[in-house]
Amino acid sequence: MLRNVKISVNQFAVIVMIFTIGTTILVIPSGLAADAKQDAWLGALLGVCMNVGVVALYTKVGSCFPNMTLTAYNEHLFGKWLGKLFSLGFIFFAFVGATTVLFYMGNFVTTQVMPDTPIQAINLLFALVVVMGVRLGLETIVRAAEIFFPWIIILFTVLVACLLPEIQAEKLQPVFSSGGSSLIKAALEVAGTSSLPFIVLFMIFPAHVNQDGKVKKAYLLATVFGGLCFVAITFLCIAVLGTKLTERLMYPSYVLAKEINIGNFFERVEILIAGIWFLTVYFKTTFYFYAFVMGLAQILNIEDYRPLTMPLGMILVVYSLVVYPNVAYMSKFDTQSFIPYVLTAGGLYPLLILITAGIRKKTGRAKA
Repeated sequence: MLRNVKISVNQFAVIVMIFTIGTTILVIPSGLAADAKQDAWLGALLGVCMNVGVVALYTKVGSCFPNMTLTAYNEHLFGKWLGKLFSLGFIFFAFVGATTVLFYMGNFVTTQVMPDTPIQAINLLFALVVVMGVRLGLETIVRAAEIFFPWIIILFTVLVACLLPEIQAEKLQPVFSSGGSSLIKAALEVAGTSSLPFIVLFMIFPAHVNQDGKVKKAYLLATVFGGLCFVAITFLCIAVLGTKLTERLMYPSYVLAKEINIGNFFERVEILIAGIWFLTVYFKTTFYFYAFVMGLAQILNIEDYRPLTMPLGMILVVYSLVVYPNVAYMSKFDTQSFIPYVLTAGGLYPLLILITAGIRKKTGRAKA
C-alpha cells in the first residue's frame, strides 16, 4: 500500500498552506462578518492563534506514532475492534469533508460562473479529476501542488495589491465593538474551517514525511502563512465592501474582486479569486478523499487502495448532491452544528489519543 512513499518537509508545508486556504478564503469572511461585524478580521487573526495551538497538539500526537498512519495507530492504541470503530469515525469525517467541499465547488460554479450548467455535471467532472489524482498516488498529488502553489501566491498577491486603493478605513470603525464572545465565536469558526480538519493529514503526517527535525517548524509556519492569507482577505472584505454587504453575500471575496478598477482598464478580474479557489479546493478535496480511501483500505487490510477509488468516487458525487439539501440547510448547519462536530473530530479525538498514549506509556514503564 505504498508504505515507502515519502515527501519532503517543503512539500508537506505546501500541502498545509493550500489546505489552510482551501474553502476558507471564499466562504469564511461572510460568517465572520455575521459574528464579529467590523472586527471580523480580528476574529480571523485570533483564529490563526488557535490554529497554532491545534497544530501544536497535532505535532505532539504525531510524535507518538512517527511511523504509522492514524488508522494503523488506532488499532495499536485502542485494540482491534475499538480501534476500527474509531477509524470508521475518522474516515466518515474525511468522507463528509470531501462531499461538503465538492458541494461548495458545484454551488459556486452554478451560482456565480455558469448558472445554466447543472450542479451534477460540475460535481461529476470535478470528482473525476480528484479520483484521477488519488489513483496516481501521494507523490504525484504533492508534486502537482508544488507546481501550482507559486501561481496561487501570484494570483493572491495581484488581488491584494489591486484592492489596496479601494480600502475605506471608516468601514473598519469602531474597533473592538463586537465583544469578546463574538471574537471567540469567530475564531472557533476559523479554526473549524482551516486547522481542525488537518486531522485528515494524519494519513500523511508523520508517517510519509521525511523526518529531518524541521517538519514541526514547517507545519507551524505553513499554518500561520496560510492563516494570514485569509486574514488579509477578510480585512479587505470589511474595508472595501463593508460589514453589511459582506455578511449578506455567500461568496464575498469573489464579489470583492469585482471591485478592482484601475484606470477603467484593469477591471472585472474576479476570475483571480476563482482561480485561487479552484486550485486550493481541488487539493483540499483530494486530500480529504485520499484520507477516506486510504483509511478504508487499511481498515479492510487491502494492500492496493486504487481499486477502491472509482466506486468510492461515485459515492462521493452522489452524496455531494444530498449532503446539503439546499443553501438554507447549509447555512444553518455551518452556523449551528459544524463547530461542535469539527471540535469533536478534530479536537477531542486527538486529545483522547494523546491522553491514552500517555497512560499506556506510563503503564508500560510501571510494568517494566
